[in-house]
Amino acid sequence: MPRRELIDPRVRLAISQWPEDAPRGAVSTFCLEHGISRKSFYELRKRALVEGPAAVLEPRSRRPRSSPSKLSEQVKEQAIGVRAALEASGLDHGPISVHEKMRTMGLAQVPSTASLARIFREAGVARREPKKKPRSAWRRFVYPAPNACWQLDATEYVLAGGRRCVIFQLIDDHSRYALASHVASGETSEAAITVVNKAIAAHGVPQRLLTDNGAALNPSRQGHIGQLV
Repeated sequence: MPRRELIDPRVRLAISQWPEDAPRGAVSTFCLEHGISRKSFYELRKRALVEGPAAVLEPRSRRPRSSPSKLSEQVKEQAIGVRAALEASGLDHGPISVHEKMRTMGLAQVPSTASLARIFREAGVARREPKKKPRSAWRRFVYPAPNACWQLDATEYVLAGGRRCVIFQLIDDHSRYALASHVASGETSEAAITVVNKAIAAHGVPQRLLTDNGAALNPSRQGHIGQLV
């Protein structure tokens, strides 16, 4: 029978009751009128003769008769037992640990970590964890207007000859616009002040300046107050 050919139950009933003395050409006409193939007709007709008319009234399930990869109840019980033994010993007893333990034990069939997680959930021995929030639920905090807050950071970079330098980068939190950059031989307060002065000269004074707690950006760590603090 052609794959996924849908046949109306009334058509199936008519095929199951098809008379043996039907005139020549009746099958072709019947198939054409009801939009089915001759192959489907004869397969259903054969099934009705062998298994009885009721066998063709509903489509057969396409589910495989057997599933070689399906885990047996014995394997599931082994997995739950290994998990219980690890838990009783005070060891990690998650799916990964159980999988590795079953593998080292040389068992004939070792379920995957995903299968083990499903086995433990179905058996009620694993605690269900809440799903993570979707990305649509994320909310990035951002200041409402330009110059409301600037962010200053310094990154060490190694040049081709092995010489090290520090790149100071200043951006506007609202627009993510790169306000100013400065390259220095080290992370110093003087270099930080230089890049801030560049940005102020070009874009005005911000309401707030945000930095990390580096020594060059927060000289109060060294016991004195700098121009940026």
